[in-house]
Amino acid sequence: MRAWLFLLCAGVAGAQEGTVFRAGVSLVHVDAEVTQEGRILSGLTKNDFRVLDEKKEQTIVHFSAEEQPLDVIPLFDASGSMRPMVSKVADAARTALKELREGDRVGVMAFSFRSRVLLALTEDLAEVERTIRQDVMSQGFKGGTWIQNAMDHAAREFIQQKRTERRRAVLVITDNQGQRTRSSSSVVRDFWEADALLSGLIVGRQVPAALLVLAPQMAPIRVGIGPVAEQTGGDAIHADDPGAGFQEMMHRIRSRYSLYYSLPEAKAGSRRSIRVELAGDAAKLVPKARVRARTGYVVPAR
Repeated sequence: MRAWLFLLCAGVAGAQEGTVFRAGVSLVHVDAEVTQEGRILSGLTKNDFRVLDEKKEQTIVHFSAEEQPLDVIPLFDASGSMRPMVSKVADAARTALKELREGDRVGVMAFSFRSRVLLALTEDLAEVERTIRQDVMSQGFKGGTWIQNAMDHAAREFIQQKRTERRRAVLVITDNQGQRTRSSSSVVRDFWEADALLSGLIVGRQVPAALLVLAPQMAPIRVGIGPVAEQTGGDAIHADDPGAGFQEMMHRIRSRYSLYYSLPEAKAGSRRSIRVELAGDAAKLVPKARVRARTGYVVPAR
């Protein structure tokens, strides 16, 4: 089941808490990032978190603060509105690999009116670098920005992959000026099923906030990545220096906390809500901290 970790071997110990799991236990997986005033907070433990599933508190049975290998898809906006930022995209591409490590897998996609896979997930980072340097930069940078379709395509690429221990993320490099082509909720659902988060690196001229509000009189309606990023536990940063921004986002994706709790009884295919909060002393010591985590999941067939 793609959005879940199924521990099929007995005697698997929790990296942080020493928990031992029994064979066949199915767990809900939630990654969480904790920040205060934009700074990542490290050093938290299992007891510093509280997880609610459909508003009911769950027992965290496995917790890890260790960095995990990544399955990441950089999704490059190659639409006409990005043409003035081609050089900035090139800067980001040249530094994209600095945060990657042995064991990471990377797939490369680009989009305008349609999205396309330029490179399937691979551990061959030299091929990733070639694809970004040549294939991404050779895109026409023309046409519209069907960003919702592209995000959903990337999520479905993960859904089709066998689940591994790697953390999954889609990183969109865009000016955030997309046309609405579908509901954000359908995109979020696919990210929940894929157990993947969406983050964004926004370059170029910023879109006025009013244009991101759905309004019947607007044609075409402009949408950004914000609603999907928020509900999948990701984030969006605006980068004057795309190369440094790319590295920062990759670091933030990698250095999250991983929490697991037992899958409740629920109908397969139904959506359930999740809320992750700080608890105990942590909630008192850093009351203004922000926890980013996905806000729901899709129940798999048992």
